[in-house]
Amino acid sequence: MSKYLFTGKYTATGVKGLIQEGGSSRHQAVKSAVESVGGRLESFHFAYGETDIFAIVDFPDSASAISLALLIGSTGVVSLSTVPLITVDEMDAAAKKSPSYRAPKG
Repeated sequence: MSKYLFTGKYTATGVKGLIQEGGSSRHQAVKSAVESVGGRLESFHFAYGETDIFAIVDFPDSASAISLALLIGSTGVVSLSTVPLITVDEMDAAAKKSPSYRAPKG
């Protein structure tokens, strides 16, 4: 499973829906959506300021994460950003690799 950080910003319509349905309802809706594609919601938080929602989610594959991001984005009530999270071990493995690359001349 791979972890992803989702951040979201509600539109005015989304805020109205949140006020009407409440935070627990939105949390459950996100949890159910994540589980519907084989994922697990690790944490879900509301915030205020530039970002309204933070969620950390485990997914079995990238396609599952992308499918959820597309579904939520298609509603038009929240602008979503998705960030793949990298473990310490993955970063260590990447740092040990020696890729070959030639920068453009300029």
